Amino acid sequence: MPLGAPGAIGPRPTWTPPPSTTPLPTGLTPLAAPAGRRRGWVWPLLASLALVLGVVGGVAGSAVYDSLDDDAEAPGQVAGGLDQVDTVSLPPLEAGDGTIANVAAELLPSTVQISAEYDGREDGATGSGFVLDKQGHVITNNHVVEQAAEDDGEIEIVDQDGNRYDATVVGRSPVYDLAVLYSEDAKGLRPASLGASKALRIGEGVVAIGSPLGLSSTVTAGIVSAVNRPVTTGDGDASSYINAVQTDAAINPGNSGGPLVNLLGQVVGVNSAIATAGGGIGGEAGNIGVGFAIPIEQVRVTADQILETGEARYPVIGAKVRTGGASGEGALIDSVVEGQPAEEAGLAEGDVVVALEGERVTDGIALIVAIRSHQPGETLAFTVEREGDEQVFDVTLDSEVG
Repeated sequence: MPLGAPGAIGPRPTWTPPPSTTPLPTGLTPLAAPAGRRRGWVWPLLASLALVLGVVGGVAGSAVYDSLDDDAEAPGQVAGGLDQVDTVSLPPLEAGDGTIANVAAELLPSTVQISAEYDGREDGATGSGFVLDKQGHVITNNHVVEQAAEDDGEIEIVDQDGNRYDATVVGRSPVYDLAVLYSEDAKGLRPASLGASKALRIGEGVVAIGSPLGLSSTVTAGIVSAVNRPVTTGDGDASSYINAVQTDAAINPGNSGGPLVNLLGQVVGVNSAIATAGGGIGGEAGNIGVGFAIPIEQVRVTADQILETGEARYPVIGAKVRTGGASGEGALIDSVVEGQPAEEAGLAEGDVVVALEGERVTDGIALIVAIRSHQPGETLAFTVEREGDEQVFDVTLDSEVG
């Protein structure tokens, strides 16, 4: 069945009730959680979260491993990380030129379709991506490539003109749902300009570009609906906690990994997930005007780590936090690991974290994403309620690969 045909493509449902206890790590940018929780937020009962990967008769992506540096362990790796590749940060457009048409003209040559083997089929899954630099690296979502990566499946990058390039995976991060691809033959593609999600204002215009439903070079537009929105996708060990930029630009299966762009023509996020009420094409979920993108600041950090070492790291404190049945009044610590930063700092089972670095924490998910907005080695102030008293503990973040 051709990509985009009814029933052929659908997102992977990922909004499932979280486990009551989740290991507490740390990352790069705070997110929020579903709306409606008392003093927090919870999704309406009919809504769910789905990763926006296009699939033909299956779900996922692509990979192997590749590197640039002769001294690196894998093709596509670069010893100096982002500092040693040619990225672009200057906005290609002036403020007065920031029409949707002009943004599309600037970004379409930098946006690619990802075609990956899945379940024995070469084009079994599709996603999107954008060109990171002049060295042949492309950014996409981990969930687009993870199945093929695990099965040594083939992956191709397809540019705006339909040219196809064999690609491999330099590295990927399930925790941040990001992956860096590399193709020796894609060095001539134009890098996208990297902006800053922290500069976004709620209500400003943004453009999403990608291959929804297998329809390459598709452009949709909307506004920034919210920033720092903590969302979680996937389940169990496959969960990703995203400090998301929320948008009402139409995002559908196949948009995964594509750029969310401001009206200066700069990438501010990587489209990753949608909220859905179900139904849609072929019975699968589709866009209802609530989409989520990984902030570009997180992309920079994770891509830098992957380019340099082939893997990504995220911060942890050595504790487990309850993520289900939260009251909106803080994050309950279920346990701490002996000899890890949380215990060494004085945190204990039963503590309720109500603030991190002075910013309010409503529940376990909010705490996880707030921690993950920082880097290993940082020392953070945890404000805790213990037996009716409020105390502050300084915790130095450790790290794990993921």
